Amino acid sequence: MPRVKRGTKRRDYRHKTLARASGYFLTKSKLNRAAQEAVEKALRYGFVGRRRKKRDFRSLWIVRIGAACRAGDISYSKFINGLKKAGIDLNRKILADMAATDSPAFAALVEKAKAAHAGS
Repeated sequence: MPRVKRGTKRRDYRHKTLARASGYFLTKSKLNRAAQEAVEKALRYGFVGRRRKKRDFRSLWIVRIGAACRAGDISYSKFINGLKKAGIDLNRKILADMAATDSPAFAALVEKAKAAHAGS
């Protein structure tokens, strides 16, 4: 069987790992095995974090909408139900932005939601 020394492939692999691990603490940025483990763990956390971010933002939007609804004397669930019955199709991101920046427009939505919820 021929002898294989791997040459540039090994160096490129290690260089890529150590480049990704630059800035890590102690041996995690210097030694290949420790760096490889740290990089793999970081990539796993990044994958999970990208999915978790969507969850976190949705809950933040719901909190902001709920706070603005309480100021308009309606609960969050009744507000959302009223919007659906009124045929107003706005997502929570837009509603949260309106609640934070455009309170008169949000107050108008609250009144429409109240009317639609009470009418059913």
